[in-house]
Amino acid sequence: MAHKLVIVESPTKATKIGGYLGKGYVVESSIGHIRDLPQSAAETPAKIKDKPWGRLGVDVDNGFEPYYVVPRDKKSHITKLKQLLKDADELFLATDEDREGEAIAWHLLDELKPKGIPVRRMVFHEITEPAILEAAANPRDIDMDLVEAQEARRILDRLYGYEVSPVLWKKVMSGLSAGRVQSVATRLVVDREKERMKFRVASYWDLDASFDGGAKADPRIFPAKLHSVDGKRVARGSDFTQTGELKSDSVVHLDRNGAEALASALRETSYEVRSVESKPYRRSPYAPFRTTTLQQEAGRKLGMSAQVTMSVAQRLYENGFITYMRTDSTTLSSAAVGAARDQVRELYGAEYLPDSPRTYASKVKNAQEAHEAIRPAGETFKTPAQTGLRGDQFRLYELIWMRTVASQMKDAVGHTVSVRIGGTAADGRDVVFGSSGRVITFHGFLKAYVEGLDDTSKQRDDAETRLPDLEQGAAVSAASVSASGHETKPPSRFTEATLIKELEEREIGRPSTYASIISTIINRGYVYKKGTALVPAWIAFSVIRLMEEHFPRQISYEFTAEMESILDEIAAGRKDRVSELGEFYWGSDRVKGLQPLVTGLGDIDAREMATFPVGDPDSGIHLRVGRYGPYIEGPGDDGEPAGKRANVPEDLPPDELTVAKAKELLANPAGEEVVLGQHPETGLTVVAKNGRYGPYVTELLPEDAKKSAKPRTSSLFKSMSLDTVTLDQAVQLLSLPRVVGLGEDGVEITAQNGRYGPYLKKGTDSRTIDAEEKLLTITLDEAEKIYAQPKARGRGAATAPLKELGNDPVSGQPIVVKAGRFGEYVTDGEYNATLRKDDTVEAITLERAAELLQERRDKGPAKKGAKKTAKKTTKKAAAKKTTAKKAASKTAAKKTTAKKATSKSATKKTTKKAAAEKA
Repeated sequence: MAHKLVIVESPTKATKIGGYLGKGYVVESSIGHIRDLPQSAAETPAKIKDKPWGRLGVDVDNGFEPYYVVPRDKKSHITKLKQLLKDADELFLATDEDREGEAIAWHLLDELKPKGIPVRRMVFHEITEPAILEAAANPRDIDMDLVEAQEARRILDRLYGYEVSPVLWKKVMSGLSAGRVQSVATRLVVDREKERMKFRVASYWDLDASFDGGAKADPRIFPAKLHSVDGKRVARGSDFTQTGELKSDSVVHLDRNGAEALASALRETSYEVRSVESKPYRRSPYAPFRTTTLQQEAGRKLGMSAQVTMSVAQRLYENGFITYMRTDSTTLSSAAVGAARDQVRELYGAEYLPDSPRTYASKVKNAQEAHEAIRPAGETFKTPAQTGLRGDQFRLYELIWMRTVASQMKDAVGHTVSVRIGGTAADGRDVVFGSSGRVITFHGFLKAYVEGLDDTSKQRDDAETRLPDLEQGAAVSAASVSASGHETKPPSRFTEATLIKELEEREIGRPSTYASIISTIINRGYVYKKGTALVPAWIAFSVIRLMEEHFPRQISYEFTAEMESILDEIAAGRKDRVSELGEFYWGSDRVKGLQPLVTGLGDIDAREMATFPVGDPDSGIHLRVGRYGPYIEGPGDDGEPAGKRANVPEDLPPDELTVAKAKELLANPAGEEVVLGQHPETGLTVVAKNGRYGPYVTELLPEDAKKSAKPRTSSLFKSMSLDTVTLDQAVQLLSLPRVVGLGEDGVEITAQNGRYGPYLKKGTDSRTIDAEEKLLTITLDEAEKIYAQPKARGRGAATAPLKELGNDPVSGQPIVVKAGRFGEYVTDGEYNATLRKDDTVEAITLERAAELLQERRDKGPAKKGAKKTAKKTTKKAAAKKTTAKKAASKTAAKKTTAKKATSKSATKKTTKKAAAEKA
């Protein structure tokens, strides 16, 4: 029976959209991308393997023609789509409305090759019934300019990665990778760490005072800080360079003695108000979310990584709760503005509603205004409580809902006050204290939403500080004056939120790719997390050094931003893909291309690329990035340049590797033992060592000990060091885990030190302890009190799913990610599927999980109790079938490849109009 075939990317979308379109439509998923450039030699078509450019999968000699292949795991699905297409009288390509979605639609068209039926491009920005019906009724053609831009990006990234990565393999370490944006993002993190390494602390002092405004003042006591001495402003942290030097002599730099002496000289001083300055305060609402601002706020407020944020947002979008979540736009449709204003009126009252709707202009260069901002879906908004959502989906929807509603509320208004209070010290110096306050008289949009801060030293927009109503010339007295010391702080490391903000401000990459970029540099081992901070590994220093010295243009911030502008120009039809790729790869009179750079690199001293001086170069200590990790090398005892070596702990940030720390590591290198004495109970020798994961103590077993015997071992507490640890402390450490006693229910309670810190264990119930030292002293009564408290969420809670993904499109059951004995896996309660090598808990999506579970279902139920011989026979039979299939498919593959090349060239040359007519 004839039908209209609609193809979307994900099974979830297919189910949702199919319900809206109803009879006469068959909605199927492509399950993401259906083809790509070859990912391995095995995928590379035979006809191009022997070509000079065959490994690239791109014919750089003929217009940078890409050779696409359908991955093995997608071939059966393509067959299914072709079968559905046979009975269709119309084809709707309903992939996402962005460049990547446009490219997927084109790939589907080029691969399925529909004949004699109309082909429509169906686009929508939210999955609601009105939006889907509207999209089906008003389709358009495939936009070949968008396809060209996306294809240019893909080829650009392939050329960059496949040409530069081999250089890293040869000169730094095998298995590394380079990427057009990921390498630049890594450089940002490395450059920030270099700034921290150059940083030198500067100390400065000032005075804190509390003033009494008199009995009628409200509040009577208010705080102030020393502002100036004899007309010169007192130095603050911003007045010092990163090397700890004062930028200008136009400020007064107080040290401890000077500050304390000044405080003493002000004990008997009388003060007067020298100036009062009041200004109106007004704060307008924040624009609705776009991709980057959503990622930043979810990181600040919800603790979500960018990858998790996008994964959760994807599920909200596909289930019809929010609009499309990959957008640069801050605009809202008139229906959305109306829905937001309705909720302002209903929830907060008419006094919070501005007279006219608010509009927001995008600050993003070349923003795709065809999309809306990220907002609740529909022409009326559901409140978070009305959605029925739970967990991360509820929290993220609530964030989006609050931000959208707040964007259509009135400004917050109030006033700020700045007061200067002066007096003369006993030594004749004139001092001025300053105090400022802010009062919000109408909170406006702040009633609904307040944006988070990256810099916690700054005030939130809703923060208020009240000052008394003071008049110029009024007398006030000092309730207290005290000296206060400060130290300058190094530049903060990037978090995911601040790195995204930096990338966007520099116009590097596209906002929709930031989550995957950060995930990539972490998964590749270039960057790791310390709390929320992004710390570069030493291998990243080697990679960035090589690229800065030999690929300066390709690693520059300006070039990477320029490439985004060029891609935008291609998308707009104003630049040609082939000529731009040609200049990038071959070069021109203006610039040197990538290919000449790679072929003309000459000799690169791999050792030099991997060597970094520690502290002052005269120290003679160097860090080297070795095959098995970073290590330091110091002068030998005989004065030779190189002598002792010591491994660098994996969790030691580069800026903490000082000369003193290096000497400490060299004095106690991993593997070398410090003998502490004999254990009083066992008689075994107790030693302290520096291991891969830090310092620890252990017992040395006798030579005749059984091979199965294991020595007792325990990590040093954070408050201990190898230089100072004693035998008594080591004996106490080796007593862990310690039996605290039997609980009231008769179950034994033990105190243990684990990977995530100290904790109590009672059966399967674990509770954290706030200090390592308590492991040795905690009593049974104290432990029972801890267990009497309700169990906190987090590490103390019982094991729960690592992630909830949504309902499986086949079984309808919820899919969750769990940690198992052999690693993480996804399950719908009936079937389990282990995550593959490239899958991560943070990055896995519902579509990917559904795909893994379907593969597991296709294998059928596991056979229990089968003999090994039966398994071998089955494998042999399967192998024979597979070999036969491969032989049969090779001939067909050759024909298909030839057809694809011809079809690809023809399709590229057709105009939009011709393509539409052909369809």
